[in-house]
Amino acid sequence: MKRLGAALAVAAVALAAAACGSGGDGGDGGGAASGEPVKLRFLSLAWQKESIEANKEIVADWNKANPNIQVEYVQGSWDNVNDQLVTSFEAGDPPDVIHDDSPALSSFASRGFLLDLTGKIPAELQSDIPQAAWDTVTFSDGKSGQGVYGVPFLQESQVLIANKKLLDDAGVRIPTPDSPWTWDEFADVSKKLTKKGTYGVAWPMKSPVNKVLNLALNFGGTFFDTQDGKTTVKVGPQEREVLQRIHDQLYTDKSADPSALGMGTADPLPGFFAGKYAIVPAGVYLRQQVAEQAPDGFQWVTLPPLKGQTSQQGAVSQTLSVAADSKHPDEAVKFIAYFLNGPNQAKLAKGDWLLPTSTSAAKISALTTEENGWDVATASAKDLVVAPFLKVNGFDEWKSKVATPAMQEYFADKISLDELAKRLVEEGNKVLERYSR
Repeated sequence: MKRLGAALAVAAVALAAAACGSGGDGGDGGGAASGEPVKLRFLSLAWQKESIEANKEIVADWNKANPNIQVEYVQGSWDNVNDQLVTSFEAGDPPDVIHDDSPALSSFASRGFLLDLTGKIPAELQSDIPQAAWDTVTFSDGKSGQGVYGVPFLQESQVLIANKKLLDDAGVRIPTPDSPWTWDEFADVSKKLTKKGTYGVAWPMKSPVNKVLNLALNFGGTFFDTQDGKTTVKVGPQEREVLQRIHDQLYTDKSADPSALGMGTADPLPGFFAGKYAIVPAGVYLRQQVAEQAPDGFQWVTLPPLKGQTSQQGAVSQTLSVAADSKHPDEAVKFIAYFLNGPNQAKLAKGDWLLPTSTSAAKISALTTEENGWDVATASAKDLVVAPFLKVNGFDEWKSKVATPAMQEYFADKISLDELAKRLVEEGNKVLERYSR
């Protein structure tokens, strides 16, 4: 979810500069006694032009309507933001409202850096966001309980971006959200689309782990099992399904191009536009680059997520949290509730080409139009559930040191599925064991 290629500012500089404008300058928890407005600092990690404009517009609208609670927009960057936030937390001067993503919240929550929002979120906002999204921001409080440490507002699903002309020429069924392709049908279609000079599909697998783990939920695969507080890696029949199916497309059906494996998400687009690839599985945000870069007359379509036993996919969320050290937590929550109401979430989703968690936002016409596949993309949100790895201590190390290299070797046909499973489990459990002590 974190697309880092156009970082706009170094968070360290932004946070340091913002500290000079802090509203906590003397003490009374607000402007009631002094007659001065409450001042909040809002750290935003928006980086795309449209997204920054939407963020600033919402802040400006709030400030105009709430003269007694003024919000300062602070531009940050996804690059190293969490390290910079730790510095500001430990210095006792963090922003009041913090934009981040749910994987970062667990550590911050356990260290007491974030306010537990349980019981503080307005009912209208609480009910507008599905429980599956709230699950992505619910973590241990570092003691004996659970807390809600952010409000989830943007998510990503995996869809299929397809060359419509190639689909039409092959006479294949165009799937819909109510009738998606099964993985079996997808395999058959990919073979039918594979001809001289054209592969049915390109699987960009430079970073394979999150994609595989999120899609594995189609077959009930979770890759992790937690018993009595201890988490271990598991790679059984359910976890093997997606791994085996992608491998079969590469080396049995030969409907997927092995040379695409080392590519990042957007790297197959030149080949896609040139007719080398008929389908590219990707996050919904890739639609933006397709819409902006496609040659004149190129016809493309967004197809819904594939279905195994279910169409469920794992998801994490972009989030807004309140710093535990904020001098104005109630006002910060009020601002978040406004910032993330339905119409505003629709603006934010449109600006980032992602999915709102707000069910009311998902009904707004801008997100249900057929143009650029918004109708299909927005409909896919209903199948998002919390990614199982989100609650696993040590996941990042398992991912970088064990799973990524092992999966890359498997997809390159250098090791068998059995060997992959053995490495993921045996080497992975050694990593996770250190985090459970």
